[in-house]
Amino acid sequence: MGHILIQSRGFGLRFYFSTMSKMLGEPRKFFAELPEKTEWIQPIGVLFVSSLLFTGASIIVGMPRNPFLSAVILLVNAMGMVVITAGLGYIVMIVTQKKPEPFSRFFSIYAYASGAMLLIAWMPYFIWLTEPWRWWLIGNGLVKGCGLKVKEAILIIGLSLAIVILLFWLLISLFAYQ
Repeated sequence: MGHILIQSRGFGLRFYFSTMSKMLGEPRKFFAELPEKTEWIQPIGVLFVSSLLFTGASIIVGMPRNPFLSAVILLVNAMGMVVITAGLGYIVMIVTQKKPEPFSRFFSIYAYASGAMLLIAWMPYFIWLTEPWRWWLIGNGLVKGCGLKVKEAILIIGLSLAIVILLFWLLISLFAYQ
């Protein structure tokens, strides 16, 4: 039954809760059952709902002076970083692999892993747990969902994280001295 829900074309709260239940309970099995041809609506929907929950909880806990601006920044960051890291990871995969997976499948792994992680990422200091967990989930997704070897998944994750860190370091350096 779980495989049928993953393949459904639409997105709804039933799909979201079923997906999160599987991601939290049996992530390896979930990724192993990802269909070959992945639709965009499901992973984007999961990421969006988790990003909204993360944003709402973060605003309630943080009580910022400008909650609307903070919410926009948090929501864009929650979704945008998934796009950036998936894009960089995909570029690394294209460069290092003989037969890269379709980007929709690759992106879905990042989106589902991040969606699960965002459910608890709003808690103060949980970044020390959620970020390693996200990358562990992504690594498992690349191995189980894309058929990569563990070393290949580690290479893709390691190089893409190094590139993200380098890019942010360059941006901070560029704007810090203006």
